[in-house]
Amino acid sequence: MPLVTTTEMFKKAYEGGYAIGAFNVNNMEIIQGITEAAKEVQAPLILQVSAGARKYAKHAYLVHLVQAALEDTNLPIALHLDHGADFETCKSCIDGGFTSVMIDGSHHSFKDNIELTKRVVEYAHSKGVVVEGELGQLAGIEDDVNVSAENASYTQPEQVEEFVKSTGVDSLAIAIGTSHGAFKFKPGQNPKLRFDILKEVEKRLPNFPIVLHGASSVIPEYVEIINKNGGNLADAIGIPEDMLREAAKMAVCKINIDSDLRLALTAGIREYMFANPSHFDPRQYLSPARANIKDLVKNKLVHVLGCNGKA
Repeated sequence: MPLVTTTEMFKKAYEGGYAIGAFNVNNMEIIQGITEAAKEVQAPLILQVSAGARKYAKHAYLVHLVQAALEDTNLPIALHLDHGADFETCKSCIDGGFTSVMIDGSHHSFKDNIELTKRVVEYAHSKGVVVEGELGQLAGIEDDVNVSAENASYTQPEQVEEFVKSTGVDSLAIAIGTSHGAFKFKPGQNPKLRFDILKEVEKRLPNFPIVLHGASSVIPEYVEIINKNGGNLADAIGIPEDMLREAAKMAVCKINIDSDLRLALTAGIREYMFANPSHFDPRQYLSPARANIKDLVKNKLVHVLGCNGKA
């Protein structure tokens, strides 16, 4: 099966009241863990690549690893650029085999965001590629995305209709209280998603796929393992999974997960290396790390996103 776009995925997800998992990938073990989990539960997938991942692993390696996953699983998989910063980056990914790109113009003025997004959409659509835009800015740090709490802003529902109509985007990422990174909230602060904003956006954009970024839950099990083995993530707290389940039943068709994958991978490596300090074979310490990824993703697909059996 070749790579697919997200068009049909999102149509089914919207109608079915579930969301597709968009998992950030950086290396072979992460891709294997994600796709093995999806194959077991027969879930469609979005594998997404950030600018940081392209710098680290190189575009060609990541594309071929995803192609190998297609051969191994025969699942519907979309390859997506996460947080494309400019037209040139998006064009490079479109020309390089991606089936979906995100152009993040959220840090620009509303007018400039529209102009940039429209330019990417026109080029992408001419190549059969779909585009995700963004309105509102999430706080937090993740790869090249770095937004302070002071500069973060919720999406303004009154802008969404004009933005979608003017740009022609295929999906829209909105800011309703999620945050990038593991340290999403201050100690003692209760995570809260603005479902009132989501409902208003859904009302203004009926049957239109909405995206949530920064939606990792910062799984306590992995945080505890890391802290026991030399880490310092005691105050890390994420988005409760019940809130994500509620969002998936509404207009949210794509939920991005990155930090949880990093935590699962790191917990596996730290736990193994602290127990076996003299071992140096990467296959030994990366195997439990990959198993953690698989367990994490399987739980997300079945118990949070609800997309199991939808491949």
